[in-house]
Amino acid sequence: MNDENSRSNPRRFFLKQVATVAAGTAPLSTKLATGLGVAAVATFPASVQGADAPASVTAAAPFLGYESLSQDEAAFVEAMVNVMCPADSLTPNGVDCGLATYIDRQLAGEFGKGARRYMRGPWPTGKPQLGYQSPLTPEQLFKMGVAASATACKSRFGKSFDQLSPADADAFLADIASGKVSAPELSLASWFNDLVYPLFVQACFSDPIYSGNYNKVFWKMIGYPGLPATHARDMVEFRGKPYPGAKDPKSIVDFS
Repeated sequence: MNDENSRSNPRRFFLKQVATVAAGTAPLSTKLATGLGVAAVATFPASVQGADAPASVTAAAPFLGYESLSQDEAAFVEAMVNVMCPADSLTPNGVDCGLATYIDRQLAGEFGKGARRYMRGPWPTGKPQLGYQSPLTPEQLFKMGVAASATACKSRFGKSFDQLSPADADAFLADIASGKVSAPELSLASWFNDLVYPLFVQACFSDPIYSGNYNKVFWKMIGYPGLPATHARDMVEFRGKPYPGAKDPKSIVDFS
């Protein structure tokens, strides 16, 4: 989230930095998405393609419906992921990449319900270094943050977040992340930086079987081959070189 002239490149640079870790990290729930979609093609620029980069990416993930998000929450999340991942020559927008669907599925699954968290209290105020300390499940916290952000947005702009211009929406998210937007219910900065943004990164680089990274678009963007990257010998042999398998990344589904 930067000024208009540098919005895309810094975002792409950062995503490339975290891709190695994020792509190999299993999503937090096991809910799978199914369905097929047909859509347009976005072409990679020559400066990005190189000899082994994919020539194009398929857009528009199939809409599978939401299992956790309400209509208003979905509108907020869709607008948010489109601001954080605007359509350009490298990828479609965030919704068409499946990012909103991924977030919804995580909230609806075990992660969102707090299945592996201690949820019985008591709930004294914890130190920041202790991490997430709340009687709320991640789903409840996410929804509370969306509601608080929507209220703050309405107060500042007189309209809902999904009705803002891309520039205003971008600036508003940047203010949330930097702690410039307050809410009585919770810390919106912590909500965004500790919950929303990690889900966004996971949505970009997780295996497409979990609904995000549709058509392996982010893997293709960075030249990540998917599951074949677990071959240690290949990692040594092709370190610093284009990996042949990156032309056609393989996900969990491809080995099922």
